[in-house]
Amino acid sequence: MTTHPATPVENTPEPGPGAGPAPRVLTEAELSRLLDQQQFGVLASVRRTGHPHLTTVLYSWDAGERVVRVSSTADRLKPRHLRADPHAALHVRGQDVFSFAVAEGVAEVSAPAAVPGDAVSLELLSLTPGFEDPAEEAAFLAQVVADRRVVIRIRVSRLYGTALDIPAADRVQAAPVHRGHVRDKRRL
Repeated sequence: MTTHPATPVENTPEPGPGAGPAPRVLTEAELSRLLDQQQFGVLASVRRTGHPHLTTVLYSWDAGERVVRVSSTADRLKPRHLRADPHAALHVRGQDVFSFAVAEGVAEVSAPAAVPGDAVSLELLSLTPGFEDPAEEAAFLAQVVADRRVVIRIRVSRLYGTALDIPAADRVQAAPVHRGHVRDKRRL
């Protein structure tokens, strides 16, 4: 076997298309932190046809319980799909398009809030930043009952995700697609 001396950094050619760092698998702590720092994600449920149903949701992550909570109404597709097949996943984008986390698990859908101040309406209240004015809180609790709001709880059994650690100066930012091609903004 022949060995070659190391090539000096200044003589290293630029990586070609498709070359560069591989995605880095995020640790459990990094995944939990990413879920905690964001509030919007894409919830995937399974339709009767077996196809995924995707919808953007506002969610709350409880790392201690490993539970994702989402507010919905009893008659929407998400709760109907999850009652029929409880398998669910929440995809959450990181601070940039180069990182993400996915929380997979089994979902349960609460009964609709029935009375202002019942367990479901109070759980829905816990998903808000809270209200300083007791009258606003009372109005919220009455509204979740009128809307027949439910809580979707995903008991997370698996977290996974990656990050692509590319220095900001080297990132290619996609410009609008024109005739099927993505242009490199660094050259614009």
